[in-house]
Amino acid sequence: MNIDELRVSWKREEDAAHIHGWDFSHIHDRYTEEHDLPWDYEAIVRSYVRDDTELLDIDTGGGEFLLSLNHPHTRTSATEGYPPNVILCRETLVPLGIHFAECDNAANIPFRDGAFDLVINRHGDYDAAETWRLLRPGGLFVTEQVGGANDADLVEMVLPGTPQPYPHLYLDKQRREFEAAGFEIIQAEEAYRPIVFYDVGAFVWFARIMEWEFPGFSVDRCFDQLLTMQQMIERDGEVAGTIHRFLIVAKK
Repeated sequence: MNIDELRVSWKREEDAAHIHGWDFSHIHDRYTEEHDLPWDYEAIVRSYVRDDTELLDIDTGGGEFLLSLNHPHTRTSATEGYPPNVILCRETLVPLGIHFAECDNAANIPFRDGAFDLVINRHGDYDAAETWRLLRPGGLFVTEQVGGANDADLVEMVLPGTPQPYPHLYLDKQRREFEAAGFEIIQAEEAYRPIVFYDVGAFVWFARIMEWEFPGFSVDRCFDQLLTMQQMIERDGEVAGTIHRFLIVAKK
């Protein structure tokens, strides 16, 4: 493609950057990430779930992962705050008998004290003290989180000098918060792994979706930087960055 054709193609990806739930199928096979984390979040969650477990998924997205657990619906609860996903949850979770509550404040979850044996949270917001309140004695909180350094090298490529949006999200800092809230840490791990894009259009779509990491990103604003990425892909077959993840399992 020539430069004008690239711009048109990338603008098309920019315009298509909308998701339903947390669905990245639009760029499936055009990028890779999270295939080599040193832990398996799903397996860890499943290891703590029993049929009689009272389970809460905070920031459930569209409920995709929660439903994959096949836990008894009457013992399953969820929260979500992103308006399009709230609508989706009401359409998919509520008719099944799952207890759903709209909530965008992790410090004020609308469920009673000590209601849950297990609270899970993957890539959502949380508050250690509020999580403590929600759990029964002996209850567990399992979370996999996106760390503060996530995609920082990719952000620097297109928006140099952009500060990290969540500088507190590092394992050592979060571990101290949970311990201060009274939790016993059962498991704590941190990892930095590759994220790889095989075409610039996939990156454009991704960066527009991840607007909190790439504030103000657009094809027009970052066109010269995107052309540099295009040259990297033509030379190397990919553009690579780094994801940052951490895992905490904490017991009340």
